[in-house]
Parts: sequence; C-alpha cells; structure tokens
Amino acid sequence: MRIAFLGTPELTIPLLEACARAGDLVAVIAQPDRAIGRHAALQAPPSKRWALERNIPVLQPEKVKQGRLAALLAEHRPDVAVVAAYGRILPADALRTPRLGCVNVHASLLPLLRGAAPAQWAIARGYGETGVTLMQMDEGLDTGDILLQRSLSIAQDETAESLLPRLGALGALLLPEVLARLEGPEPLPRVTQDHVRATLAPILSREDGKVDFSLSAFELDARRRGFTPWPGAWTTVAGTVLKIHAARPLQNVSGSQPGNAPGTLVEGTTLACGAGTAWELLEVQLEGKRRMPASAWLSGARLKPGDRLGT
Repeated sequence: MRIAFLGTPELTIPLLEACARAGDLVAVIAQPDRAIGRHAALQAPPSKRWALERNIPVLQPEKVKQGRLAALLAEHRPDVAVVAAYGRILPADALRTPRLGCVNVHASLLPLLRGAAPAQWAIARGYGETGVTLMQMDEGLDTGDILLQRSLSIAQDETAESLLPRLGALGALLLPEVLARLEGPEPLPRVTQDHVRATLAPILSREDGKVDFSLSAFELDARRRGFTPWPGAWTTVAGTVLKIHAARPLQNVSGSQPGNAPGTLVEGTTLACGAGTAWELLEVQLEGKRRMPASAWLSGARLKPGDRLGT
C-alpha cells in the first residue's frame, strides 16, 4: 500500500513510524518551515526532519486550495493519505485524490471535541477520559465516519504536554489495523457520527490562558494544565504578566469566602477564587524573568493579604 502522510508536529512521529511499517511511505507533507526564537531562524517541523533522515520525499505547500495540494498528492499516487495535526483544512479535490481516500487520526472521542486542540480542551474542561478516533475524512470539520476508536483516562495531574504523546502512541497502535482493513476481506464498519452530540475544541489563543478568578480553583487548575505549555495560565500584577506554572486548588480556605473579591491574596501565596475555593500558587514566572517558587516571587513583590491580582 502506498501511503502519503500529512502532519507537522512532534506528536506525529509515532504515526509516521506506524505508516512506514504498514506500507510504502511515498511522501510526507508538512507545513512550511517557520521562524523560531529571538533570532527568527527558520526551523523545519519535526515530521520533515524525520522524513529527510530516511530519504522520504517532503512537500511543504504554502497553499493547498485551487488544486495545489491535489496535484502534489497525485504525483506520488498514494492509495491512502493519513492525516494527523497537519494544521490545514484539506479541500475536496485533495480528499478525493488517494484511491482509498484520507484517514484522519484525531485526538478525541468524536463527535466530542472536533477541532484543532482536542487534547488541550479535554483537560481544560475537566474530562476524566478522552481517546483517539480514526476517521474517514469528508469535507466537514472532523465530521467523517468513524473507523476505529479507543479511549484512555486523563490523570488528575495531566497536562496537555503529557497527554499528547500518549494520544499519539495510542493512534500509532490503532493505525496499522485500519490501514490493513481498508480494502481487505473484512473491512472496518463505518459508523456515522451523532452530530447532535458534537462539541468543539477551537484553536487556542493567548487570551484563553488569561486567568478568570471568578471561576472555581478547580476549573482554573484544569485550564492551567490543559494549556500547558501554551498559552499557559497567566494573570497580571501591577500591569506585569505573571505566568502560573504550578498551582494547587483548595477548598474552604480561611478567608477565601466572605468579603474577598476573586483574585485577592488571602494567605501566603493563596488566592481567593469563585465558589468558595482558593488557588495556591506554587511556581510562577514574571514577564522577562526566570521561573521561581511562588514564595520567592511573593517576598520580592511586597504583596500582602487583601491585595488583588489581575487588575
């Protein structure tokens, strides 16, 4: 089987390896190299570096519409295209180019969490479970028929940074079975998604990480973990951004309920939050500074109980 792979970030590497084992990986299509860091040096995406090390052709189209991506795919005559975290919506002509269509490896239990950041939003919304869906792609946003699906548990201290590799590994386990059965004697049944149950997991923005202290500390900590490493959880202190790297939600802390507005420092490095909860900051980082224990930041910040963050 001739396989084309469309994907860009580090989490796609196990899937690339699974494709290479399952058939003839004829091309890897990734987003263009991007300027990274203070000096804006161009850096190749992980999927490109992996492919070049193995002498597999790499394609990086700037545009995918008006037949551009379809023509590139046609040159390599794939039987199937595997798509995972490519970062672009595939036009209809590209979807039709592989003989067996395009299979998407999506990091959620569809129809839940359709969109660009399903693992991050699963944690941020307090899910106890998520998983991987392999789907026959159509022109909609993650709306195609389900081919295979498996779940996994989300740990209480899970971050997106730890969850994404686990989801990638799970997808890599499922992918060979799907590829083998696409045209075999026992093809996988295609299950239509229940669109009524669909939820969205939109692309993240920096503003998603801004702390809203009116939420409960448990909700805030779920968002902090879901948005690690980016955009993170952040607030402001006297107009300066303070990033919250580690924290702990607390219930019924003395002083967290009566009279204290959300975001008020109540004791030590603990802040009042919504629903009578409090959030103990453990590790923070002031804009332009290094990460540090929250206690060290507080001693230098000269804040006292009753002072308020986020203003």
